[in-house]
Amino acid sequence: MKFSLFVHMERISADQDQKQLYDEMIELCRIADDGGMHAIWTGEHHGMNFTIAPNPLLNLVDLARRTKNVRLGTGTVIAPFWHPIRLAGEAAMADIISDGRLELGVARGAYSYEYERLVPGMDAWGAGGRMRELIPAIKALWVGDYAHDGAYWTFPATTSSPKPLQRPGPPIWVAARDPSSHAFAVANGCNVQVTPLHMGDEEVVSLMDRFNAACAAHPDVPRPRIMVLRHAYVAESEADADLAAQEINRFYCYFGAWFKNERSVSQGLIQTLSDAEIAAHPFYSPQAMRRNQIIGEPAEVIERLKSYEALGYDEFSFWIDTGMSFARKKASLKRLIRDVMPAFA
Repeated sequence: MKFSLFVHMERISADQDQKQLYDEMIELCRIADDGGMHAIWTGEHHGMNFTIAPNPLLNLVDLARRTKNVRLGTGTVIAPFWHPIRLAGEAAMADIISDGRLELGVARGAYSYEYERLVPGMDAWGAGGRMRELIPAIKALWVGDYAHDGAYWTFPATTSSPKPLQRPGPPIWVAARDPSSHAFAVANGCNVQVTPLHMGDEEVVSLMDRFNAACAAHPDVPRPRIMVLRHAYVAESEADADLAAQEINRFYCYFGAWFKNERSVSQGLIQTLSDAEIAAHPFYSPQAMRRNQIIGEPAEVIERLKSYEALGYDEFSFWIDTGMSFARKKASLKRLIRDVMPAFA
């Protein structure tokens, strides 16, 4: 099983300097590259300081000049915010600049906050339809002389300019949860990204079952790769692990608040949650985070990840956005590289 880093600029206070946050993100990426991790992933979000990532391809092009070996992935671009011609060309250019290291992850998106600002009136169903139309169109544009007449886009014969360095194109990943998304990804020769979010390992098993069912339904398609993304913290002690569980619990309470889109937002920051609101959340708690996320000293982390490897996961992506201090993120990442990854060499 390969290891990758999933990271954004993460701003939780107006006092945090955005340039400093970017420099810290770059340092984490350099540690991942120097430490032998397989890939770095960063996503797309708009108007949200929670995860600052207005165009992941910009970040990846910069990382291409600051790293040597890691694959560079969008985790993910949000399909309804892109025109197929534009995404095909910009991804191809990023692939050329990165010397063929691009991995293109695509999703329908998750936040109503973003939908209502970029594509007013769109819902998750419409976003999923756009994703299913976008991906085959991108592949065809990389081949060239492709005309499209779909439900969401129409254009005459066009060729991606430029064409990507990797042929026939960078690997495409689909963020999948429901069985139909797994089936679409496999049928279209795409790899699959999954995340159990706050749920436990029963969801990790269920997501693999959905993927395996999609593969079984398409025996003529070579089995794609599947990556599991989840929060992790490699601790130096049990007390350190308990602190991480408290921090990740707070992160998920804010994640849930952004997702519900009911709280006021000013200057890109959501209205602060009180300690009482965090303590009263119906299913997020430090105890649940300690049980469900990959949190613990190295031996415990290795044991959990070995069970993921045994299920058939090809890649574990270490979601480092947690609201923790930069120093704590960096220490955990270094312990992952030094004390955990060698067990999977």
